[in-house]
Amino acid sequence: MTDVTEATEDDETEDTRSTLPRRQLGRLLREAREAMGMTTETAARAMGCSKNAVSQLELGRVQRIRERDIRDYCDLYGIEDEKRDFAMELARQKPVRSWLHGYDDIISSKFNLYTQLESAASALAIFQSLMIPGLLQTSDYATAVGRQFYTNEADVERSVNLRLKRQHLLIRTRKPLQINVIITESVLRTMVGSPSVMSAQLRHAVALAARDNVTIRLLPHRAGLPLGYGAAPFIVLTFPKDGRGRPIEPSTVFAENVATGDVYLERREDVRRCREAFDKLFRASLDAGPTRDLMREAANNYDRFR
Repeated sequence: MTDVTEATEDDETEDTRSTLPRRQLGRLLREAREAMGMTTETAARAMGCSKNAVSQLELGRVQRIRERDIRDYCDLYGIEDEKRDFAMELARQKPVRSWLHGYDDIISSKFNLYTQLESAASALAIFQSLMIPGLLQTSDYATAVGRQFYTNEADVERSVNLRLKRQHLLIRTRKPLQINVIITESVLRTMVGSPSVMSAQLRHAVALAARDNVTIRLLPHRAGLPLGYGAAPFIVLTFPKDGRGRPIEPSTVFAENVATGDVYLERREDVRRCREAFDKLFRASLDAGPTRDLMREAANNYDRFR
């Protein structure tokens, strides 16, 4: 047979084509292959395709899936009955162009994937030590941030538009996204844009924190280092369950890293460790009431410098 996908290993745009059904199918096939004790090389030889084709399929990064190929994989891995039916159902689902397609030129493939996962998530646990998280940012704050990354105003405006579109997840009528946010006190003290921008931003965050699906806690300077080290920003994404009672995606960690690039952690042990770190930071943070009080106080202080 020929390769299922024509992707190359250095094709950076492949992540933007990854859809949740394809990721689910890829994970199902990978788990079945590993349960058989079979390597990607062995699977590739048996299927008459390249090792890269097997890997790309398992990562959900294929442009085109043929049902007969998936049947062959099921035969090879001994996938039967309900699981086989589920694999074929996933294979039949056609990829839909994401609403993010128009932003491909201003965001990385990794962040494109993050935004797709964010849209599908039911809950986020966000730790941010550098700035107000994107889902809570005002237009002016996001503009000030964008001007540090983009060289022309058109791209800045588009990046802000993207950020504001993402925020609809918090206010949608049906099952709004639940977010649990920890910000450090430094985020309040770091001026982004101008005093008026900061004042409006902090008041906006206070208003959002009044929503049932939004929790914001402040980690004060006096808390020291609850983890024993300085923690970089990270987000733990949790996903809703499908009709079979299983999460549509395994919990995933998105970690921002300037030095090595943004990374995803999906191993159960890595996710567990990040959840424990978040819980420890949460316990060291102020309660919701004192957090809102400090944000209002900081906003008032910025008002004095207008």
